[in-house]
Amino acid sequence: MNFRYLGNSGMKISEITYGNWLTHGSQVENDVATQCVRAALDAGISTFDTADAYANTKAETVLGDALKGERRESLEIFTKVYWPTGPGGKNDTGLSRKHIMESINGSLTRLQTDYVDLYQAHRYDTETPLEETMTAFADVVRQGKALYIGVSEWTAEQIREGHRLAKELNIQLISSQPQYSMLWRVIEGEVVPACEELGISQIVWSPIAQGVLTGKYQPGQQPPEGSRAADEKGGANMIKRFMNDDVLTRVQALQPVADDAGLTMAQLAVAWVLQNQNVAAALVGASRPEQVGENVKAAGVKLEPELMKRIDEALGDVVETDPAKTAETAPKSRAA
Repeated sequence: MNFRYLGNSGMKISEITYGNWLTHGSQVENDVATQCVRAALDAGISTFDTADAYANTKAETVLGDALKGERRESLEIFTKVYWPTGPGGKNDTGLSRKHIMESINGSLTRLQTDYVDLYQAHRYDTETPLEETMTAFADVVRQGKALYIGVSEWTAEQIREGHRLAKELNIQLISSQPQYSMLWRVIEGEVVPACEELGISQIVWSPIAQGVLTGKYQPGQQPPEGSRAADEKGGANMIKRFMNDDVLTRVQALQPVADDAGLTMAQLAVAWVLQNQNVAAALVGASRPEQVGENVKAAGVKLEPELMKRIDEALGDVVETDPAKTAETAPKSRAA
């Protein structure tokens, strides 16, 4: 495993970070989830990312149980706040001071820890003054409940303003957690340049485009039974933007590139995002322990410029690069 500094902080994290969105507490049984976490630890992963909203708090509980007994100082535990939790009442969502202060306490209880290493705003809250949000985050840090602050799916302008306020409040906003993959490159035009300037790293989610970049989805064919694209509980909706024959045909053209690199398609996809120097870590999940070991093999892989060029040529114009997509896909209002 390789380790990278997160933003301009002195904290290092594993460049393959284990995330439990869409799996723990919902798609896989708890004992399998624990086996996946153990496999991650065995593979050298020290960084674990979750959120209070995943499986409506259950994912945090599963992760806390799975990490019980580990030396806390050897781990980096990340969680997030914004989306509705509990019964989803009027104050059970967003980035108000009330919701943040209540949510951090719930997360720490479920994760069985006194603090998280990184506490992230899971989305931008259009209905709460940013000053209120950042002041609440500063208090969470000063209370010792979080060491650093991060954001997820914020635009470059929002990140700049959040960073300015964090600096005024003397806390460290050091990370951005966006979607990023060979197929979804919307952060490259504005978010990455802003973050490079401000000393903020990316912790990217869905580097394998929710399974599309494994090549398992064939053009003109129904998705395999049990796959995310066949999951009507939510997975199919998340992946549908990539599920067209043009994209799937282009993805199949990546197989020879992966073969020449000595990698699986999934490993190639994870290695690709790690070539971006502003990316500190790629988030990977797993529904089976063996998947963790396979994904970890992407750590430390150097893709030569010629190989990177072949990837671009194979995918052509199906790659999404429009920076406006970050704002377009963001919630316009809180859910409650």
